[in-house]
Amino acid sequence: MKIALASIMNKELYLESFDLDCSGNNRSHRTAEASCEQLIVRRGQPFQITLNFSPRGYEEGVDKLSLNAITGPCPSEESGTRSHIPVSDALQDGTWSAAVKSTDGGTVILSITSPPDARIGDYNFTLETSTESQGSSFQLGSFKLLFNPWCPEDSVYLENEEERKEYVLCQHGIIFQGTKDSVEHVPWNFGQFEDGMLEIALQILDTSPKFLNDSNRDCSRRNDPVYISRVISAMVNCNDDKGVLYGRWDNKYDDGVSPMFWMGSVAILRRWRKFSCQAVKYGQCWVFGAVACTVLRCLGIPARVITNYNSAHDTNSNLLIEQYLDEQGKRQAKQKDIIWNYHCWVEAWMGRPDLGEAYNGWQVVDPTPQEKSEGTYCCGPAPVKAVKEGDLNLKYDVPFVFAEVNADVAYYVQQNDGSVKKTQFISLVGQKISTKAIGKDEREDITHNYKYPEGSEDERRVFEKANKQFGEGEVNEKSLDVSIEIKVSEGMNKGFDFDVFAVITNNTEAEKQCRLMFCARTSSYNGEVGPECGMKDLLNVTLPPQEEKRVPLRILYEKYGPTITDNNMIKLVAMLFDYSSKDIILAMRDIHIKNPSIKIKILGEPKQKRKLVAEISLKNPLAEPLTDCCFTVEGAGLTAEQLVQTLDCPVEPGQDAKVRVDLMPQLPGKLSLVVNFESDLLKAVKGYRNIIIAPLPK
Repeated sequence: MKIALASIMNKELYLESFDLDCSGNNRSHRTAEASCEQLIVRRGQPFQITLNFSPRGYEEGVDKLSLNAITGPCPSEESGTRSHIPVSDALQDGTWSAAVKSTDGGTVILSITSPPDARIGDYNFTLETSTESQGSSFQLGSFKLLFNPWCPEDSVYLENEEERKEYVLCQHGIIFQGTKDSVEHVPWNFGQFEDGMLEIALQILDTSPKFLNDSNRDCSRRNDPVYISRVISAMVNCNDDKGVLYGRWDNKYDDGVSPMFWMGSVAILRRWRKFSCQAVKYGQCWVFGAVACTVLRCLGIPARVITNYNSAHDTNSNLLIEQYLDEQGKRQAKQKDIIWNYHCWVEAWMGRPDLGEAYNGWQVVDPTPQEKSEGTYCCGPAPVKAVKEGDLNLKYDVPFVFAEVNADVAYYVQQNDGSVKKTQFISLVGQKISTKAIGKDEREDITHNYKYPEGSEDERRVFEKANKQFGEGEVNEKSLDVSIEIKVSEGMNKGFDFDVFAVITNNTEAEKQCRLMFCARTSSYNGEVGPECGMKDLLNVTLPPQEEKRVPLRILYEKYGPTITDNNMIKLVAMLFDYSSKDIILAMRDIHIKNPSIKIKILGEPKQKRKLVAEISLKNPLAEPLTDCCFTVEGAGLTAEQLVQTLDCPVEPGQDAKVRVDLMPQLPGKLSLVVNFESDLLKAVKGYRNIIIAPLPK
């Protein structure tokens, strides 16, 4: 027996082959949709690998096995980027650990786990074997390690399985645009598991100034979703670095792609990598937010896109938005504060050990470059709970987000004689804060997460607390003798004329004489206004006591059609001057002109890995032909890349623009096909259809 043992000890334990079981491990770690060719696992959860030894098998008590897992260019144990992992008989919690699960001749199956706070990223893997007399080292390739919302000890742990499916695994979504009175559902292909997306997400981290300036410190902090989300917030815009997107809001996009034409994150991220990290032109808030959402989900951080209607941009951090108008209601160039029709950002789910458990949960992460934070154009992560409670002294950028949903607004009218008069206008900032509902393509209103009900005791308490820290005092409205509001008609569709109405009410027992200026201008969603497309200036409007007067304004397609932007927005401003009280009363409303709908018909039975045909059509609603017509189609698991179909002939009024596209479903379940149509006169018309794909028979 002693001779046999000595013989074994003199023979080297040689690794003949190994199997990382990418397919099986990735399925159990919910990363198989990203790849079954490379190992992608989530931290804090075991995975298995198979080792085949030759010319002899592994002998327990004689042979010692250990693994090395390293990440980053300067790995070290002190930084948490190098780990030496002795193979034992049982896994240990909270640390890198490996154990023999089973042996069979020359085959050994190891179970390996990482700590729930391990650094995410690309890892190199090596195996060390040793007996008393000799040892060897073998390369086991590489693997990628991600955050794990399924692991209770991970700081991104999300308890509800349906929420994990929606905010980590779902590759399609809805982003809300339009106005608070006319919410528009816009489809988006997040595509976080599409080919190359995870590599690009990690490349974004490796391209950031934080990595380039100190790679060891940067990689050592990649265990922290707070740090990672802040880097992503900065890197999705290109203002301080070689970030992904170039922001532009002036409707001049000829040297790039209009923000309205993007349908998903995949084409943007692939273009960024293809052209050596040059910023992709162009993005606006929902594009920035959607791309950040894709990258966060890629890395395993639960994320969702949020839309805030009537969103304030407070440039001087005083919780007061000051708006200067001329007598026709046009915004003056001297003002810096802005109210956006809507603004989009991302919420990311994580713990906040730096702030305390009370601030765990959803955090605002906003990659749209608006104001600098610690010298960089980024925003967040700001705890949503801190925003609701007015805790403005917490990291990161809570005052800015608080102002977006809570700031007061003061309007001033500069009159022809040069004097400036404050108007009476109630403007409720932060309305219909929205995100996609879990498991369905509907809107979920989450305004209550950000603020208490308007006028409640809690709302006043929070605003007073915030005002003591940053504010300039509350804007008080006085009761008015005359009030005004704007109402609209049905059928505000592209290509058609329609009416809007200024509704004026005399709240007194005396007759009133007033002047009404009622103006319509095409506008962008960020509040910038363009040319006039409708105007009434009535010098003598008589209002009988306690009565209401309805003044119509006709909006003609021939006026708004040539100047309307891709956002399809028109801003209405009604300004009433009360001759007796000298009050100026203001009413504003943003309206959204609806595009025609895209129809998507599926021909044949949808089955996994079988060709499927989609027939796509759109009827020309205009009184003139459409030229330069083009359909663009994409969908995660349905198309390998964007499909572009151009129509050769003009589409006459009332006729259908129609194409057929071939799809190849790669995954079972619900997949979303996203379509964009553009032409010379109709631009960025979006549609989508969910398709249920049957799996292949077993």
